[in-house]
Amino acid sequence: MKYKKFQADQLFTGNKMLPENFVLITDETGTIENIVDVNEAGDEVQFFNGILSPGLINAHCHLELSHMKGLIPQKSGLVDFILDILSKRHFAEDLIPQSIQDAETEMIEDGIVAVGDICNTTFTLPQKQLHRLKYYNFIEVSGWHPDIAKTRYQTAQSNYDVFNQLSKGSHSGSIVPHAPYSVSNLLWEYLKPNFSQQTITIHNQETSFENHFFENGEGDFVRLYERLGVNNSFFSPTGKSSIQSYLQHTTNAQNLILVHNTFTNETDISFVKKEMNSSFWCICINANLYIENALPPVELLRKNQCTIVLGTDSLASNDTLSIVAEMKMIKQHFPSIPLSEILQWATINGAVALQLEQVLGSFEKGKTPGVVLIDKGLNSAKRLL
Repeated sequence: MKYKKFQADQLFTGNKMLPENFVLITDETGTIENIVDVNEAGDEVQFFNGILSPGLINAHCHLELSHMKGLIPQKSGLVDFILDILSKRHFAEDLIPQSIQDAETEMIEDGIVAVGDICNTTFTLPQKQLHRLKYYNFIEVSGWHPDIAKTRYQTAQSNYDVFNQLSKGSHSGSIVPHAPYSVSNLLWEYLKPNFSQQTITIHNQETSFENHFFENGEGDFVRLYERLGVNNSFFSPTGKSSIQSYLQHTTNAQNLILVHNTFTNETDISFVKKEMNSSFWCICINANLYIENALPPVELLRKNQCTIVLGTDSLASNDTLSIVAEMKMIKQHFPSIPLSEILQWATINGAVALQLEQVLGSFEKGKTPGVVLIDKGLNSAKRLL
C-alpha cells in the first residue's frame, strides 16, 4: 500500500499541537495510519508551511439562507434581523440552489468536512445528496402560539422523513426547536419524545431582550409578536432567564448544542452544567457582531470549563462560511487564548457534538478526518486530503 506523508511547521492532532519534527502518515484514501518522528518517516515526505489540522467542523450553519448574503443591514438587533429574514427569504426557488452549491463549495475549500445544518425546508437536500460533506441535519421547528403547535410539528416531521428517505440514512439528523421565544410549551411536548440519543440544538440568549421577555414579559420581543400579529396573551413570564425557563425540556437529549449564548451569564452556565450531562456552547462570533454588535462571553465559558464548538451562522448574518475566519476573529478579540485550544473547538469538539467523533475530528489511527493546511496567521485554509 502506498502512503502519504505530511509535515509542516506545526501539526495539530485534534487534541494538542506538535512541532515540525513530526510527520502525519495516511493511506491513499485518507485513513490515518500514524504520527511519527521525521527520522522514522522514510522518504517522500511532503513539507508545507503552516499548520496541519484535521478537517474543520462547522457546528451551526443555515445553508438554505445562502441566497440572502448582503441583504440584511448589519447591527440592527435580533428582532429586526428576524423580521428581515421572514420578509426577504422567499426567492424564486430556481435561484436558491446555485447559492447553496456555491456556499457548500466555499466551506469545502475552507477545510470544513462536516456541518451541523439548520433546515426549515428541503432546499439543501439535492446538494447534500452529492455527499461532498458530512451533515447533521437539524430539522428546525418554530411556533410560538399553542394553536399552531401541532401543524408546525407535523411539517417538521414531514421534512425529517423526506431527508431520511432521500438521503438513505447517510445524513444523521433530528427535529429541533428554533429558540425559546418561538416554541410554545405545547410544541415542546411534541418535540421532547424525539430527543433521546439525538444531538439537538437551539438558538440561545442571542439578545438581552430574550432574558427580559422570560423574566418580566417586556422588551423588544413584545414588538416582534405585535409585528407578526401573534396574540401573546397566553404567555406568563417565568421570572427566570430564558435558559432556566426551557432547559428542562431538553434534558433527555444525548447532546445539546447551545448556539450564540451572547448574553449568557455565570449563573446560567452553572445551571446548564448541573442539569445537562452533555452540553456544547457554540460560538458564532462574526454573526454576533453582524446582528447585535456584541461579543460572546468566551472567557466566561472557558473559566467554567464549558465545551466550546464553532459555527458560522448563515450568509444572511455573515460575510463568509469560513471557520478559519471565525477562529481569526476570536483570536483578534481574545488574543491570550492559545491557538491549539481554538483549533480543538473547531475539530474534535465539533465532531463529538455532532456524534461524528468515530470518523472525524482528530488524527487517530483508522479515522478519515481530512487533512487541512491552515495559514499560521489564520488568513486561509486548504484541504490537502
